[in-house]
Amino acid sequence: MAAMLGRNHSTMSEFILVGFSTFPRHLLPAFFLLFLLMYLFTLLGNLLITATVWSERSLHTPMYLFLCALSTSEILYTLAITPRLLTDLLSTRHTIAWAACASQMFFSFTFGFTHSFLLTVMGYDRYVAICHPLHYHVLMSPHGSACLVAWTWAGGSVMGLVVTMAIFHLTFCGPNEIHHFFCHVPPVVKLACGTNVPAVALGVGLVCITVLLGCCLLILLSYTFIVAAILRIPSAEGRHKAFSTCASHLTVVIVHYGFASVVYLKLKGPQSLEGDTLMAITYTVLTPFLSPIIFSLRNKELKTAMKKTFLSKLYPQRS
Repeated sequence: MAAMLGRNHSTMSEFILVGFSTFPRHLLPAFFLLFLLMYLFTLLGNLLITATVWSERSLHTPMYLFLCALSTSEILYTLAITPRLLTDLLSTRHTIAWAACASQMFFSFTFGFTHSFLLTVMGYDRYVAICHPLHYHVLMSPHGSACLVAWTWAGGSVMGLVVTMAIFHLTFCGPNEIHHFFCHVPPVVKLACGTNVPAVALGVGLVCITVLLGCCLLILLSYTFIVAAILRIPSAEGRHKAFSTCASHLTVVIVHYGFASVVYLKLKGPQSLEGDTLMAITYTVLTPFLSPIIFSLRNKELKTAMKKTFLSKLYPQRS
């Protein structure tokens, strides 16, 4: 990554992640324990979902293939951010090398955008299943579904590369304190110098907002058609069954874009570094933590498969 970006574009060899260092020291062990437990639960929950889908043949469908890919992207996204956060909470040295900072930005944006693309594809999958059920196996064939997953990962990688290369081709003259707990674009851009900084910042912001709003609008469009189709179902039981297949995905979408909106679309004004740091935790730690809970609790088919797959191994006498 460093070779691709060109180290001669910066006079700095490392940055300092301010993060939680401005908080009272006696609170940091409590934060560490809380975030560690949430991180371990996120890993366990997503690994459990992935293992269940792969071991249960009845779940070998496009919807659960996308869910597996989503769980994988969440594992990798948290892996890019949370271990470093946990280390800094108990460390007195918060420096991060230039190359490590660029790598963290690349991987966090890659898996973050992959997550958004996968949510969009899952919305399309539910649209086809409910609005065009007779053509579902043609439109969402195994090969087609695998291609969609591949395109989401490719798209996320391209977005991560574009954003990271644009930011780290800037010149960083000092200071070197990043007012965040990971290498995120806005606080890193504030450290850059040169006449091209505003143009690069505006370009990166417009690209990210356009892509994310595009994903959001496509999901809204899918659910507009889905709701219209559900309302045409004559029986209440049929409407409930149709909506239940979308409930977990829709809830995750609301949580994902809800927290992102709070963080990125908040009104500009005086706000403490501590407040910004805690708000950022909502989409880096809390959202990935909630996602496996939502899919496990609100998806009856997945919940049943988990009990069948794992409880039968733990308690074979009950099977």
